[in-house]
Amino acid sequence: MLGAPDGPIHRRVPGFHVIRLGPAPGEYGWIHVTAGLWEATQHHGHALEFVLHAPEASDRHVQTLAMLSYYHASGGSFALDHGHTVPIGRPWVSGSACDHILVSLPYPWGPSLEDCQLPDGGHIRVLWLLPITKAERQFKRANGLEALESRLEQAGIVPTDPHRASVVDSPGLLRRVTSRLRRGPASDPHPWRS
Repeated sequence: MLGAPDGPIHRRVPGFHVIRLGPAPGEYGWIHVTAGLWEATQHHGHALEFVLHAPEASDRHVQTLAMLSYYHASGGSFALDHGHTVPIGRPWVSGSACDHILVSLPYPWGPSLEDCQLPDGGHIRVLWLLPITKAERQFKRANGLEALESRLEQAGIVPTDPHRASVVDSPGLLRRVTSRLRRGPASDPHPWRS
């Protein structure tokens, strides 16, 4: 069990911490799970916790979870739920193109992780924070969550691969290249640059 990084998370989510689980035999990646978010945000016994699957054990992932938990605990229009996307302001892992998070169902672990019943009748819903690219976020906004999830599944992404390629083309790139090509080489000798 890890403490939260120093910062405002302790004021908004006093009991916040992260549980880090190493890979089981034959598996890859580290699982980071929030704890304490439910207590700070529950309404009538129902609230969320988050899970992030990463290629390594790193405090960077604890910081990402703290940032998104703080954001979520702000409530109102900041509350996160299934299908929401959030920019995180940096690559989730150094060198990665993924700098956004998709709040998703915990598909790799199934519904038994998503739905945690508490003895007092309360309920914790655990949602997966899946790193995605800006282009994937824009694709989701234009085409819907189901279309993006379908692309991710068809591409067979490895969620813990920090260097995975985007499953969608960069929005507007084809339009920009086509426009430059129409102008001809004299106006732009390098039409592929954006």
